[in-house]
Amino acid sequence: MTYYKRYLKLKEESRQKSLLLFGPRQTGKTYLLKKLFPKAPFYNLLLADTFLKISQRPQIIREELLSYEEKCPYPVIIDEIQKLPVLLEEVHHLIEEKGHHFILTGSSPRKLKHGAADLLGGRAWTRHLFPLVSREIPDYDLNRILNYGAIPSIYNSACPDKDLAAYVGNYLKEEIQAEGLARKIENFSRFLQTASLFNAELTNFANIASDAGVPARTVAEYFRILQDTLVGSLLEPFVKSKKRKAIVTAKFYFFDVGVCNVLAGRKEIRPKTELFGKVLEHFIFTELKAYLSYTQDNRPLYFWRSKSGYEVDFLLGDDVAVEVKAAEMATERHLSGLKALSEEVPLRKMIVVSMDQFPRKLRGVDILPVKVFLQKLWSNVYK
Repeated sequence: MTYYKRYLKLKEESRQKSLLLFGPRQTGKTYLLKKLFPKAPFYNLLLADTFLKISQRPQIIREELLSYEEKCPYPVIIDEIQKLPVLLEEVHHLIEEKGHHFILTGSSPRKLKHGAADLLGGRAWTRHLFPLVSREIPDYDLNRILNYGAIPSIYNSACPDKDLAAYVGNYLKEEIQAEGLARKIENFSRFLQTASLFNAELTNFANIASDAGVPARTVAEYFRILQDTLVGSLLEPFVKSKKRKAIVTAKFYFFDVGVCNVLAGRKEIRPKTELFGKVLEHFIFTELKAYLSYTQDNRPLYFWRSKSGYEVDFLLGDDVAVEVKAAEMATERHLSGLKALSEEVPLRKMIVVSMDQFPRKLRGVDILPVKVFLQKLWSNVYK
């Protein structure tokens, strides 16, 4: 497996505090931690023998740490902690009484929401690991990402389409069925496909329920499952515009464009098509979300749409507006949403991310090629 230098500063942070590291399956949590901490005590709860040993005797971790003459010089790593939430009590004791540092990973915080918050509040920092971002991939292939996403093992795969299909199947089996999160897996599977077709659209539960053949209340619960298992997230609307009344319904985005593509049955994403523009917008969302998390930038991420039809794809805080267009040359007609929003709130930056070859300025708006925008984003130009 190719090693990518990830943006998270886990080594430095783990010296200061214990960490809760969350991320969807196969985003590289285990691989990264083994690379960073090759000598650290490592308990992988996905391994049957490890799970059996610790579930029968949770205190065995404490007993093994006592074998160190002094405090363990490395963070103690427990992989997929949600498999055995009872371990949080042991971890709490070892942090509080013995001063050990832990890194606890999980692909589903659902079971830990109350336990981790109650037991480890203030004693551990929460961090998230996303699929690869542009900053982490030298000379990244935009077309490959738009088709197959950026999960590390799939980005480098010789058979990314087959690996994506297997990933979705494993997710259903291991994350949903094994954890008992959905009563009828066939209903959830239909919902997943329908949700992928509504990706980056307003979350109209009634329409999705009708297409998926399940009740609207079930759709609401299924969306909570997707968020709790880190497979997707809601993008909230910006509602502070006054002259133009804003839509108040959120949008939903899957965590990876490749996963969404395979669920939706998309075979090839080609430039100069409407679908290319939709997937490009999704990709920019994943970069913005990862950037805000990795840099611990607390600004909220919004979109804005007025009831009269004006729209801006993304808003960082309330003063950096980003519109995504797949056009090879952005023109004045692509600026209407940005200009309308600028009449509502003072914008520090207005940006159109496009397939233009070179950066330029158009009526006060920065027109930026995708790669130029992402370089500026990860260089903290828009802080």
